[in-house]
Amino acid sequence: MSKTTPTDTPDGLRRSLGVTDAVVIGLGSMIGAGIFAALAPAARAAGSGLLLGLAVAAVVAYCNATSSARLAARYPRSGGTYVYGRERLGEFWGYLAGWCFVVGKTASCAAMALTVGAYAWPEQAHAVAVAAVVALTAVNYRGVQKSALVTRVIVTIVLTVLAAVVVAAFTSHASDVARLEFGSDITVAGVLQAAGLLFFAFAGYARIATLGEEVRDPARTIPRAIPLALGCALLVYAMVVVASLMALGPQGLSEAGAPLSEAVRAAGVDRLEPVVRAGAVVAALGSLLALILGVSRTTLAMARDRHLPHALAAVHPRFAVPHRAEVAVGVIVAVVAATTDVRAAIGFSSFGVLLYYAVANAAAWTLTATEGRPVRLIPAIGLLGCLLLACTLPMASVLAGAAVVAVGAAIYTVRRKFITGADATARGRPLSEGANPRVHQ
Repeated sequence: MSKTTPTDTPDGLRRSLGVTDAVVIGLGSMIGAGIFAALAPAARAAGSGLLLGLAVAAVVAYCNATSSARLAARYPRSGGTYVYGRERLGEFWGYLAGWCFVVGKTASCAAMALTVGAYAWPEQAHAVAVAAVVALTAVNYRGVQKSALVTRVIVTIVLTVLAAVVVAAFTSHASDVARLEFGSDITVAGVLQAAGLLFFAFAGYARIATLGEEVRDPARTIPRAIPLALGCALLVYAMVVVASLMALGPQGLSEAGAPLSEAVRAAGVDRLEPVVRAGAVVAALGSLLALILGVSRTTLAMARDRHLPHALAAVHPRFAVPHRAEVAVGVIVAVVAATTDVRAAIGFSSFGVLLYYAVANAAAWTLTATEGRPVRLIPAIGLLGCLLLACTLPMASVLAGAAVVAVGAAIYTVRRKFITGADATARGRPLSEGANPRVHQ
């Protein structure tokens, strides 16, 4: 008996993910290495206003999640905002969203791989990173259900480790609730910059939308799964941030190289530190798994429209996955991880992803009431919030991100001119030779 469902198409992907699987994949993308890595730079930016930064990031993430859920339910195809932007705003905006996502998240993949290496075997971080990329690309190649199963195990382990950190900090005599108080060091710019950096840890819910073609009953599943995953992640993040601040204080947290490891050490529970380090490795693996999954699906969608090589649009006849796109993404990430240290790319990745969601909110604004449009205030806050947070990121991240966006726009423009010119030549040649003009209509 065929394993496909009635919603499958001969050249499409298999709809095999239910609400639980979709929520788990979203959690695996969010509750990953971001919470282990983003706290210190966010604390440096916000100081004692770190919780305010988390709140701002959560509000923007909620608006983005709501807009993405409504769009994904209407357009349940691989590609996420690439598809929504193209369908609602025009080809260029869809392309730009896809470009920002693929480039930014490819850098994030390499950063997560290097995080695995740095925690597991610091002396051989690059080699371990490459091995991690190869292994997880192989898991994804075998099918999205295999990926969902592995992600479920990873999420369970990471949640257990984070719960241990929270309990240790909350029950330690060395922790101090007074460290949660707001001080005079808080600035609007600092809070917004921290929110932009913390957004890096929230962005994983997009993975549910980019897998829209592999979700059962997407009109019902996706709008349920995205807010569920986001709500769970926000609760976990809030508890971890509070615990870390109580153990280290804003200044100590901002200076921490491994914030959660140092938090349990400050709480006087040294025996937990190896467990936290192991948890960071597992979390990074979970993020890397989900990131490769998401980037390969957006690559598939862009390849179908020939914005990327069309050969990458192939779907494996047995495993029902975009196997060429997954291998291509895996190879590129492995090369970057082997040759470059991109662990400081959180700001760069956040810039690209914030622009990606800005397009999603703009697309959601165009939905009609009969198409499931959210309350207009939600995409408006999401759009303005994304643009504001993107502009308040560290200047180096803004400049690098703007340069990458400009390169993508230039490639699109050149490609369109080439295609238009070639099409005009093709239309003109037969006419000059007396051919039937209807051939090219």
